[in-house]
Amino acid sequence: MPSKETQLIELDKLIAAPDFWNDAQAAQKISKNAAALRNDVEEWRAFERRIHDACELAGLGDESLREELAAEVAAIEQELEKRSFAAMLSGPYDESDAILAIHAGAGGTDSQDWAAMLQRMYLRWAEENGYQTELIDLTEGEEAGTKSVTISVSGRYAFGYLRSEKGVHRLVRLSPFDAAHRRHTSFALVEVLPQVAMDSPEVQINPADIEIEVYRSSGAGGQNVQKNSTAVRIRHIPTGIIVTCQNERSQTQNRESAMGVLRARLLQLQQARQDAEVAILRGDYTKAEWGSQIRSYVLHPYQLVKDHRTEHEVGNTQAVLDGALQGFMEAWLRQGG
Repeated sequence: MPSKETQLIELDKLIAAPDFWNDAQAAQKISKNAAALRNDVEEWRAFERRIHDACELAGLGDESLREELAAEVAAIEQELEKRSFAAMLSGPYDESDAILAIHAGAGGTDSQDWAAMLQRMYLRWAEENGYQTELIDLTEGEEAGTKSVTISVSGRYAFGYLRSEKGVHRLVRLSPFDAAHRRHTSFALVEVLPQVAMDSPEVQINPADIEIEVYRSSGAGGQNVQKNSTAVRIRHIPTGIIVTCQNERSQTQNRESAMGVLRARLLQLQQARQDAEVAILRGDYTKAEWGSQIRSYVLHPYQLVKDHRTEHEVGNTQAVLDGALQGFMEAWLRQGG
């Protein structure tokens, strides 16, 4: 905490300067950073006071306070465990909002249904943990499920937690779409990207490098069908990256959302190139391929969800599919993910 206190003191000095608001954009960014640091410092100070008060209570030697003290010590230990875990979320984007994308793999309707199940699982996780979600783009399957979906997840450490989910997820079950009710294996790819601020110097987009197309949003029919062209498709010419957004009612909102996804994908591309260059220099470069699943969800012939990176496993598959993912996330992060 001392380093955060020092950072806060320095930022407060900048904020107090008479010319601070001359650059409104920079001032807003500094103010936001200062507010987050202040919140951290105040939370740690309150936690320190709580420990100090518990120590004073124990020092009284009053047997009638034993039960109350034991409960307070247990609560402090739980809070300390939570804080020590949060300290591991120290990556450059771990505190950022996230963009979550799910893509059905080969396997037709079964895989598209699996993608929809994953969508529900992550929305339930987000809801249970106090994160705000917004559907950016959705392509539904022909018969059922989802071909692909992109979701914005907002809240502190959204990316830090969700980055543990990046990879291929495998489902084994008796197919509800097979007349013979045979066992099927389905795959879906989960992508997790940090949301990048529009003014971030890490991602610069030249307006001449993008092509923007507007079209009519697809709807469920009736009043839901857009009469105007509000959906937006953006193509980044140098990389060939294409992003779409058809959720918001206004073309401007869709364009902003699509640009946000494009910035995130360009940042991911930059990082992937840097990681590959480092790996090549080290001599341990391996190409990332589809199919090497990070986690298996087996619903038949037995019930088990197992993460192949950490060996963490849970027998209550329904709880996991209802969003109970914290154990898997923590196991991966504790392993140094």
